[in-house]
Amino acid sequence: MNTTQNVLEFVTDLEWRNLPTEVQHQAKRCLLDASGALIAGMETPVGALMTAFAELHCRGDEATIVVSGKRTSSVGAALANGFAGNALDIDDGFRLVKGHPGACILPVLLAASEIAQGCSGQAFLAALVAGYEVAIRAGLIRHATYQTYHASGSWGAVGGAAAAGKLLGLTHESIRHAMGITEYHAPIAPMMKGITSPSMVKDGIGWGAMVAMSSTLLARDGFTGIEPLFSDTPRSEWISDLGSRYEILNLYFKPYAACRWAQAPIEGALKLLGTHRFSIEDIHSIHVRSFAAAAELSRSHPRDTEEAQYNLAYPVAAALIDGEVGPGQVLPPRIHDRSILDLADRVTVEVDDEYARAFPAKARAEVIIQTRDGRTLTSGTVEANWEPPDSLPTDDELQEKFRWLVEPVLGVQKARDLATLIWQFDKVPASSILLELSTR
Repeated sequence: MNTTQNVLEFVTDLEWRNLPTEVQHQAKRCLLDASGALIAGMETPVGALMTAFAELHCRGDEATIVVSGKRTSSVGAALANGFAGNALDIDDGFRLVKGHPGACILPVLLAASEIAQGCSGQAFLAALVAGYEVAIRAGLIRHATYQTYHASGSWGAVGGAAAAGKLLGLTHESIRHAMGITEYHAPIAPMMKGITSPSMVKDGIGWGAMVAMSSTLLARDGFTGIEPLFSDTPRSEWISDLGSRYEILNLYFKPYAACRWAQAPIEGALKLLGTHRFSIEDIHSIHVRSFAAAAELSRSHPRDTEEAQYNLAYPVAAALIDGEVGPGQVLPPRIHDRSILDLADRVTVEVDDEYARAFPAKARAEVIIQTRDGRTLTSGTVEANWEPPDSLPTDDELQEKFRWLVEPVLGVQKARDLATLIWQFDKVPASSILLELSTR
């Protein structure tokens, strides 16, 4: 089997009308969720910084940066929107690649759609599905063939290039080169260094989106690249099942603005709060049992938004006090709130061998709260919420999350109009209205 040729045929032959109904519906759910994360992410420090950077250093009038409506080159818009898409760490993910495909694909597609001019909502959604399927398989291969755990931008960018190439109508050969150029130039980002030293580089997604957009344009103009990594696959079924098995259906979504590894402890803490009678003042200690990667998360007081997200103690404490972990909890001034920090200081962590063996297929934890009056409150084993197949969010829950994120940025009416548009996006003749409604 020519694995790369199989990928190319899948990408170019995929048509919206031929997709299973559940895949079509999931594509809209993904577009809604990724758009909400991207728009809200523009309100973070890194969102503002990258918007200013792109406007100054990537000048042009090809594409739009969301929220602000600033116009830059297509590469600059993909860069800025890419950083914002993962800025709150509240975007979708795929368990077995330990990363975020959607945030790697949407920023590239938005830029490509403006170059394509006049592409329909169906064409946009079809390219989105192709991007997810290619990105997830690129992630599986990347992690099977390299020892180092690579951030999402290193493999998600390949999916972004496939999606952009499809939307721009590139030939098989040009898409092959676009994916090869992207693989060669995408950030080879050591993810665990980003966990132990949180910073704005995050999951490598912004840089990956920039590389994907640049590579697609280069390939269109005749630049050549390496043979894409699909020829390296150790498991042929990862490629042969394209078009019959849709991994987009197996994504998880995120209810909290925190690393996925911290979300099971958040669930455990909120479960105890909902089932037992105690106040924050009653808590003597909080003990978390989880897998080794989760234990690597910091428990120090966060100094910035990124440190608040790549943290285990802080979001657990914030959830117990505020009942949620969203933009309000991981942005200043809340990250410096003394009541949350004092509670976070009472969190300890232990690696559980059973949970470690289950990871990455499952992200499990147990939370044990000791109260000052001597009670021991135990959550039992909990998993991160909104996980396939048993706890995925309903459409209403995803839309409520979207409104929670977008209304403070764009206003109530525009958020509602944008959500309505996305649910009906396959009926839209020109996808440009998506960007029009995503700006103030």
